[in-house]
Amino acid sequence: MTTENEEQEKSESGAPIYRYDENPERPFTPATGNESSIEQISEHIERHIGPIESVFHELISDTIHIDVYWVKPGAERPYHTLVTSGMSDLPMNVPTEIPEHLSMQHTELCVLLPPEWQVEKILNHQADDEQTEQFYWPIRWLKIIARFPHQLNTWIGYGHTIPNGEDAEPFAMNTELGCILLLPSVSLGPDFFTLDTKEGKHISFYATFPLYREEMDFKMKKGVDALLARLESEGIDDVVDLGRKNVCRKKFLGLF
Repeated sequence: MTTENEEQEKSESGAPIYRYDENPERPFTPATGNESSIEQISEHIERHIGPIESVFHELISDTIHIDVYWVKPGAERPYHTLVTSGMSDLPMNVPTEIPEHLSMQHTELCVLLPPEWQVEKILNHQADDEQTEQFYWPIRWLKIIARFPHQLNTWIGYGHTIPNGEDAEPFAMNTELGCILLLPSVSLGPDFFTLDTKEGKHISFYATFPLYREEMDFKMKKGVDALLARLESEGIDDVVDLGRKNVCRKKFLGLF
């Protein structure tokens, strides 16, 4: 169940803050994929990124059916690309006061992983428990975020951050990253960012970019553009780097 303060809570940057409590009594709602959407999203991926190597198929689905497509690294795109299909089957509850709300209702997600990431091991269940935890979390979070707006009757979009718990706990033992920022993928290019389906849906594809807790706090204080300027100044792109520099590590006296 979604709960909101009577007066909209805002961050220091002026952006709205939404807080939600899951309803433990929400019934399981089985879902299957939309065949037309699956076909069109698959074609969109292969047209703008490359051939789909394999799919993380979801066997039992709640609310929406989420599959994750895998495109292997290549000469032009030297990183793994993982893209969801199914999140856009249902519209999100975008506030009507946003002028473009109708064009923002349908979204899919992606994540870019470095070439050494053990995607094939995870896909083929060849990893031990520790490896699975270290390498599966980006896929898990694609699914978590994909269901989040539909199960809690809300929405997500550009510049939104979703922490791993209230304190943005690290996603895995081998990283301090603990929050997701949603952005259009610069690496995949503007042609990939949107898909207009033959049924009339306008789908936006957002990259899930991991942040440190301090970067999330900075974004809440100064805004997403200020954070992006810091990331760009350090040459940090949208491919996941578990040990990358924290561009907002607090300095003396706790100042950024």
